[in-house]
Amino acid sequence: MALVLLPVTLLFAERVELETEKGLEEKAMSIARTLAHTPLIIEQLQQTGSSPSMQEYVKKVSTANHIQFVVVMDMKGIRKTHPDARRIGKAFVGGDEYTALHGQESVSVAKGTLGMSMRAFSPVFSVTGKQVGAIVVGISMQDIQRAQEGNTRLIAIAIGIGMLIGTGGAVVLARKIKNMLVGLEPPEIARLLEERSAMLQSIKEGVIAVDECGRIMLMNAEAIRLLRQAGIEDFSFSGQEITVYLSAFRLQEVLEVSTPLMDEEMELGGITLLTTSVPIRVKGKIVGAIVTFRDKTEMNQLAERLTGVSLYTEALRAQAHEFMNKLHVIMGMVHLRMYDKLEHYIMDAVEHHQVEIGSITRQLKDPVMAGFVLGKLSRAREAGVSFELTPGSHLPESSQTQTTHELITILGNLFDNAVEAMESLEHKRITLSLYYEENQKHGCLTCIMCDNGPGIPEDLVKAIFEKGFSTKGESRGMGLYLVAQSVKRLQGSVKLIPVEQGCCFQIKIPYIIAGNDEHD
Repeated sequence: MALVLLPVTLLFAERVELETEKGLEEKAMSIARTLAHTPLIIEQLQQTGSSPSMQEYVKKVSTANHIQFVVVMDMKGIRKTHPDARRIGKAFVGGDEYTALHGQESVSVAKGTLGMSMRAFSPVFSVTGKQVGAIVVGISMQDIQRAQEGNTRLIAIAIGIGMLIGTGGAVVLARKIKNMLVGLEPPEIARLLEERSAMLQSIKEGVIAVDECGRIMLMNAEAIRLLRQAGIEDFSFSGQEITVYLSAFRLQEVLEVSTPLMDEEMELGGITLLTTSVPIRVKGKIVGAIVTFRDKTEMNQLAERLTGVSLYTEALRAQAHEFMNKLHVIMGMVHLRMYDKLEHYIMDAVEHHQVEIGSITRQLKDPVMAGFVLGKLSRAREAGVSFELTPGSHLPESSQTQTTHELITILGNLFDNAVEAMESLEHKRITLSLYYEENQKHGCLTCIMCDNGPGIPEDLVKAIFEKGFSTKGESRGMGLYLVAQSVKRLQGSVKLIPVEQGCCFQIKIPYIIAGNDEHD
């Protein structure tokens, strides 16, 4: 306490001395300025001789403001007023009046007939703007020192009281802390706290801990992020019972039955959480419970990203396979020396490829989607399927990469389902239509994919988008479920359009083209 308070005392004492001196300086200057604008003084300075009324006036000002003296001098430095009337009419003593007699304010410390004093000078001007004299307001240096010493004594008393209170509080606190440390030294406790904090904030699971009464005691950053995502913004419930704010986590039940709840799904604010709740035991006694949870949707998104990568890989594999087939034909014609036919074959292949690429790139301005459709064309030829992008299709480039990714997931799963559904058919056909329309708020993209397969029975239409539902056996039923999840994330809609033969899906999603901003 002494080591802390000693420098504080010295700093405060020095600061108070400066502030006291500055305050008195400003006081003296303020009085001097006020007197410099007083009509009585201005009028008397323009006259010759002394003025008893002015002497009486400045004497009252000095007494009322507790200052040592107020001296009025003319332009020659001759006193017009003075506390000692015998000195009126004599030259001002000190030598620091030069600046004021030349029209500028100044503050100085000098020795005069009344001893050492701090002096504030202010020039006096007539109504015509001509300087007619100066005002000097003086405060004794002894008065200044007494004021500083008084303030320093107050600081010393306050610091002394603080020292006594601080020392007593430190003694009481030290005893209480020793009883709470349970044998651990402060460095050990600090290290454990740092390790626990670093561990809690670094893990990807949300963590909420409660005491034996169900009061919330701890919540890490990931838990706050997930709760914000679920629409919970108020986090002032630390120390409150969890049943009041977050009863869905069922920690009160864990405390009552002392049984862990493992890998349970829970809906909170529109998101699905995967939770694990366990009781905390110390020496066989339950002292609280802890729940860890993750966003199940994020796990699904990771799986969908892997699905999107697999779609890209499949498209590249199909193109590579088609290219190898053409190379084999070219190699065979070279061995047979059928150069004329080889030339026609290469020209036809190049022309067909250029026409196909040109047509798709003119209709699909998004390069990622254009590459995706070209890959599916190669995949369709390999599978014996006629895949066609309808002539009226048009797709501008999207300003949001997430939209393109989700669109690839949607169309890729629909395409794969269609190819698989038509395996037993001789003539297989898939058509894809993409239409972009712009409205006041944002654009709308309509995607229609149709095939001539066996179609979907009417009684199964409502169940096809459920996770795990499939008529093709176990460990299936993810394709249309991922389609529905992607459409939901894009805030769009998907439905099955009735057709005479086959199956036809229509997807509508908001679509913002590159270069446009959405204003809501």
